[in-house]
Amino acid sequence: MSYFAAAVARVEGAWTAEEVSLRGVTDIEEVADRMRDVEPDADLSLMFVEADDTYLVILRLDEGEDLRVFGSDSAYAEESRLGALLVGDLKTSVTGLEDADEPRPAAAGDEETEQPAVDPEADPVGDADILADLGIPAPKLLALCGHEGMMPADVTAEVCQVLGCADEVEELREV
Repeated sequence: MSYFAAAVARVEGAWTAEEVSLRGVTDIEEVADRMRDVEPDADLSLMFVEADDTYLVILRLDEGEDLRVFGSDSAYAEESRLGALLVGDLKTSVTGLEDADEPRPAAAGDEETEQPAVDPEADPVGDADILADLGIPAPKLLALCGHEGMMPADVTAEVCQVLGCADEVEELREV
């Protein structure tokens, strides 16, 4: 299973991005160590792991501590060793949601009457509120991950656009 792993780190409001190899990692703490290595003094570090245009895992460290993880689909744990390492120990349901499964009416003036349909087969796991304080609440993250036709790279791009580090991550893809 092929993957792309990009870590972004924020120090004093400026973002640094680096592609990270996860070869040889044996546990989730080693993944966190590789995130810390990108920018040891970061106040915020995120890693986006995209696998086979199907799965997305987002990891977060605040000031190098308290690892939080969100996975777009628990099936990733069954598909690969890396998936098992990243999301295998997570609960089978996401946290931080209230009525997220219910379609919501669109805002006034929108042409559609409900939010886009989400993939009913996906089983997101972990902390869906992982980016809530950064402008991406759990329902929005889940909608992005489950929207039909959205690839993990598209979700990463959307998230990075909101965070202000889209150019840095896009440069990694072009290398």
